[in-house]
Amino acid sequence: QGQLVESGGGLVQAGGSLRLSCGFSGRTFSNYALGWFRQAPGKEREFVATISWSFDTYYGDSVKGRFTISRDNAKSTVYLQMNSLKPEDTAVYYCAADTQIEMRPGDPLSEYDYWGQGTQVTVSS
Repeated sequence: QGQLVESGGGLVQAGGSLRLSCGFSGRTFSNYALGWFRQAPGKEREFVATISWSFDTYYGDSVKGRFTISRDNAKSTVYLQMNSLKPEDTAVYYCAADTQIEMRPGDPLSEYDYWGQGTQVTVSS
């Protein structure tokens, strides 16, 4: 059984940066597309970014140019570098994994095989 564990969340001022990490155990990491999603109170879970087996990346419109997703197959870890943070980025951030080669914006959340427990990111104004 695969397991995803996020870390790196916290409180940051607007304009600041954070880097989230997500470690994946129990499965062959390089055989999974990885993604980051977020969910603010009272809102649906939102696509943030994904990275494919071949390191192709996709981003949600609200984070393009500010966030960068990356993966380190040797460490079985996916990262989300978040720069120029805004108060509207405040949410619980989740990582997810799927056995397809890539996952794109709009793909159903139900297709993802594994989800982490989430890490809180709070951006103060």
